[in-house]
Amino acid sequence: MSMLKFSVSALAFVAVSATAAAARDEIRIVGSSTVFPYTQAVAEQFANNTGAPSPIVESTGTGGGMKIFCGGIGEQHPDITGASRAMKASEFELCQTNGVTEISEALIGFDGLSMAVSRASEFNWDLSLAEIYLALAAQVPVDGEWKDNPYKMWSEINPDLPEVEILAYGPPPTSGTRDAWVELAMHAGCEELDFVKDGGFDGDWVGENCSRMRTDGPFVEAGENDNLIVQRIEADPNAFGIFGYSFLYENLDKLKGVQIAGVEPTIDTIADKSYPVSRPLYFYVKNAHRGVIANLDEFIEEYMSDDALESDGYLAERGLVALEESRRMELQDAVLNAKAMTAPE
Repeated sequence: MSMLKFSVSALAFVAVSATAAAARDEIRIVGSSTVFPYTQAVAEQFANNTGAPSPIVESTGTGGGMKIFCGGIGEQHPDITGASRAMKASEFELCQTNGVTEISEALIGFDGLSMAVSRASEFNWDLSLAEIYLALAAQVPVDGEWKDNPYKMWSEINPDLPEVEILAYGPPPTSGTRDAWVELAMHAGCEELDFVKDGGFDGDWVGENCSRMRTDGPFVEAGENDNLIVQRIEADPNAFGIFGYSFLYENLDKLKGVQIAGVEPTIDTIADKSYPVSRPLYFYVKNAHRGVIANLDEFIEEYMSDDALESDGYLAERGLVALEESRRMELQDAVLNAKAMTAPE
């Protein structure tokens, strides 16, 4: 990065807050609950490697994070926001209006979440998102009314599915994987239901009514230990496990992925977005804070490092699907050199 760009950013920052450099020594990060566990992992790695204070990472949701991030420049405003989608044109405009005029966009990879069964399972599972929702949600439409889920067997949801009990082991509410699964699979499946489409219910209604998993037996919170889920579904060929794609990949000798809407989870289908339970993940950097907030540049270097973002990096161990190498290198160069994003279309 040129010294000129650094100086302009620093002057813009100081113009808003004359005491900014000394006001805080922790990096502040807000944003997506899905990106949160990846950012938290980088924050821990950064603190361990450098001895610097660990960044403060808050899970505010993508939209909420954008509002906070775009609130202005200065020590009272966060330095970075995570996002489970690209910044909207309206959000970019809000940033510009509030003086946040130079922002770097960092695409870190793709998030893929999988349902898997034991290789001993004889059925070739292919589920729609609506069928997944009807199997695992706390409440579903029954005879035109929104009621507690009555379904016990897969065949009750679709007669073409096996006559076996619904049983899925998944992450607890404290897990980022659970948050992502609810948003990507459960909300999307709920939106596919005729009851929701015909009723004209909006995203707020879906978020309020379609987020709870069952607590009556068919869905079992299995804790944070994915190995325990593998053991359980190995012992029961009719049981399902829900976890990040990278864990499925590591256990393909024991497990097989469930097709969703006819698409098998693979690195390629997650990366090209044809697998429906996947999406790109981002973080956005306020360039006016670079060179002013202590350790911000070093933290960005850690986040964009090969150790974090390569296919065998430590974020892949948490379910992140890596970018293709040339694309990753292109983005690393842009972000590390504070290339400002252009207005979204």
